[in-house]
Amino acid sequence: MRSILEELWYGNVCPNGGYRELTLEAKQLMKYIADHHDSLLKELTDKQKETLEKFDDCYNELTDINEREIFVYAFRLGARIAIEVLFPVSDQ
Repeated sequence: MRSILEELWYGNVCPNGGYRELTLEAKQLMKYIADHHDSLLKELTDKQKETLEKFDDCYNELTDINEREIFVYAFRLGARIAIEVLFPVSDQ
């Protein structure tokens, strides 16, 4: 069995591509958003649809940036915790 670092090296670990099961709350919210989005699209002019599409693209890009930043922060925090567990700070 390879170490987690070897798995990472060989591309077998992909933190942003992993499967995560959505909670019931998240599934319901996603359906709610999709239903309202579809309803809104039916009411918009072509120009308004174009504006909404640009908004969606920007919002998705922002979400990707936020997820990346959260991942980096959490990874660094986890590493700091692991280091402190392995090398405890003295109470001096």
